[in-house]
Amino acid sequence: MTISTLQDLFLDELSDIYDAERQLSEALPKMAENAQNKKLAEGFRKHLKETERQIKRIEKVLEICDFDLPDEECEAMKGLIKEGEQMIADIEDHNVLDAALITAAQKVEHYEIASYGSLLALGKCLDIDPKALDMLKESMEEEKRTDETLTMLAEEEGINERALQQAA
Repeated sequence: MTISTLQDLFLDELSDIYDAERQLSEALPKMAENAQNKKLAEGFRKHLKETERQIKRIEKVLEICDFDLPDEECEAMKGLIKEGEQMIADIEDHNVLDAALITAAQKVEHYEIASYGSLLALGKCLDIDPKALDMLKESMEEEKRTDETLTMLAEEEGINERALQQAA
């Protein structure tokens, strides 16, 4: 897609996060399956449900704004998922793998937070329908909460500490 206007950029970025969320919805079950910590596995399953709602929200934004999205593949998410899959393949110790899954998931969350934040800034400038912007903001806030939950699991649930003890 040729990007000539700010609206083109907005649509390109919206298409990017739409594909990113779809890719993530396929990767989260494998992450949950490979997590040993029950709270971490449950967190991945919960985030899958949120991700499915986020996909529906983007579809609703398209409907509200009467936009057609270009067909884009999110190369960044593709790379982040590949990196996570490589960790699953390479790490034998479940305690270390749980810590690695959190690391991989937080990279994804930070990418999504940045994407939604950029869409909100562009959307405000373009005077996009406030209902649509509220939906994008809701998704961004969910991503932030997921990131905070992952940090809590790593620190307070002791996932990183157990991985450290494994190395001793």
